Amino acid sequence: MTDSYRRSGDEMPQDRPYAYGDDDHGHNGHGQYGYGQAVPPPPSYTPGTPGMPGPAPHEPRRTVRRPIALIAAVALASGLIGGGSAALLAGATRHVQQDSAGTPLVNAGKTSGSGVSGVAKAVSPAIVEIKSRTASGESTGSGVVLTGNGEIVTNNHVVAGARTVRVTFSDGSRKTAKVVGTDPDKDLALIKVNGAKGLTHATLGDSDKIAVGDGVVAIGSPEGLTGSVTSGIVSALNRDVTVPKDEGQGQQGDPGDRGGWPFEFGGNQYNGDTGSSKTSYKAIQTDASLNPGNSGGALINMQGQIIGINSAMYSPSSASSSTAGSVGLGFAIPINTVKADLDSLRGGGSGGGNSGV
Repeated sequence: MTDSYRRSGDEMPQDRPYAYGDDDHGHNGHGQYGYGQAVPPPPSYTPGTPGMPGPAPHEPRRTVRRPIALIAAVALASGLIGGGSAALLAGATRHVQQDSAGTPLVNAGKTSGSGVSGVAKAVSPAIVEIKSRTASGESTGSGVVLTGNGEIVTNNHVVAGARTVRVTFSDGSRKTAKVVGTDPDKDLALIKVNGAKGLTHATLGDSDKIAVGDGVVAIGSPEGLTGSVTSGIVSALNRDVTVPKDEGQGQQGDPGDRGGWPFEFGGNQYNGDTGSSKTSYKAIQTDASLNPGNSGGALINMQGQIIGINSAMYSPSSASSSTAGSVGLGFAIPINTVKADLDSLRGGGSGGGNSGV
């Protein structure tokens, strides 16, 4: 801003007559006002009036418009850059998801496709039915696909002593598999589908982070009903469950076995005799319904992650097929136990491997 009064010794500007009045008010005869005289009030005419001195009215407005135009241009450029960045990030996310063959994580808080239905839709393609034929008959169980090239984890008692192993996928297709390794002490086994590639595989969770009361979903093939889904909660943790590890002992599907896999808990036997060769492990207890054929299938949290491999169940009676079934006492091997044993299973396991055709 300019000063309101003329400084001592300064000459008044000669090119702004409208700002200082005309020659009729205090003019000294030389186009200037004398020392100490106040600056006269502004003229009565509007600057820029035709015939009068001063800049055109549009010039001050042009000075105002320039920064506005500049700000608008910067805002527009920023918007384009921001939009481009968002599009790039979205594209990268889609690319990663398309390249992944794993089951997607499920947001149970969504208003659509959430809860049990969302988990079932996401994980079912990674759960298979397993039929293994032994010298004493045929055993039916379930399995969880771990890798796109056909590695599948299941219970040892599902494939123990198997001569042939056949896998049925959720889309109905069937393939043969071989037993890679077994661990009778943990009731785990690893099989591999012959010539498989690009299979949808499961996402493994962290069983150390689950809590009693957490919602869970079980998927398997009870009584050969492939892809059956049940749900419930984690009802207890670290149950000391004892199961047999002799091959052929209590195989699901064996003639006369209608009560499910025999197991011991608290010194008592359930669903038949566990035999003399047995093993114990810390299990997740769930009230999600498990039935013969669920063994080796998945226990899943509400984010679509595998937290356990279903392995045992209690049935109220092993004598009558009409009363046999789940009463809400099922047990699963924690998935962290499985992850810790994978390298050993890939190398044949503590029980060695045998080749299903």
